[in-house]
Amino acid sequence: MPFDHQQPPLVFGEALFDCFPDGAEVLGGAPFNVAWHLAAFGLNPVFLSRVGEDDLGKRIDAAMREQGMTTLGLQRDPEHATGTVQVSLAEGEPSYEILPDRAYDHIDAAALPPLPEQTLLYHGSLALRHSVSADALRMLRGRLSPSIFLDVNLRDPWWQKERLIELLEGATWVKLNADELALLAPEGENVEARAQRLRECYELEALFATLGAKGAFAVEADGAISRVAPTGAIQVVDAVGAGDGFASVLILGLIRRWPVKQTLDRAQSFASAIVGQRGATVPDPEFYAPFLKDWGLGGVG
Repeated sequence: MPFDHQQPPLVFGEALFDCFPDGAEVLGGAPFNVAWHLAAFGLNPVFLSRVGEDDLGKRIDAAMREQGMTTLGLQRDPEHATGTVQVSLAEGEPSYEILPDRAYDHIDAAALPPLPEQTLLYHGSLALRHSVSADALRMLRGRLSPSIFLDVNLRDPWWQKERLIELLEGATWVKLNADELALLAPEGENVEARAQRLRECYELEALFATLGAKGAFAVEADGAISRVAPTGAIQVVDAVGAGDGFASVLILGLIRRWPVKQTLDRAQSFASAIVGQRGATVPDPEFYAPFLKDWGLGGVG
């Protein structure tokens, strides 16, 4: 069923702080990052998550308000702390130590606000490691009949293949990286053949695969393959959130009905800019201004 392009997108999952070796604390969590970028692009997303009644939770609430994001779907948890992740960097590439049993593991289905039906719903996989949040998402998917953008973010040991297959079976679009693709579709003569096999298996409208420095590609339902690669020299501060920036532009393209190749080009350009920043969220609106202008979104939001 086609989704309503006029409705604000829903983003479900974790909000947390990425804690870097130099002591920096940067707002993060793949769903939060995606919602942040979508807000900067003028789409007014509804972010559905849960934070602790602590200083970090207050900082997330304040940052969302300053960004112009609604906090309608941001729950407060008196018993569980706001999520944190210890980030280690090796040659710019991140690794993560994700703490268990955080507030975002306990998103309460009964506390979710009234939400539009037949909209686009983005979610990842990390927040579904706990049954409470997983049940809340399951309820949302059943009640709203959304078109689902699944962003596969596999973080050991916080995922199970059986649960991931269940998510794939209900997805409309899927984004993953080359390692995740190899885990889920190990057979095939190359990455594109594996992607096509996975897309066919779950009857996806499109599958998007990111390949790091080699770019990305998309496989559509008609078998068409579109490719993109970085152009020019890219200054890398860290790669945290690059895939989330990429995903946010994919969603923007779906909502604005951009051609797939154009969407990929724009997603690659934005992700290349994100890796030049510390962390995954950028509070300065001037960072987004060139993209809004180039993409014809200057009057949106």
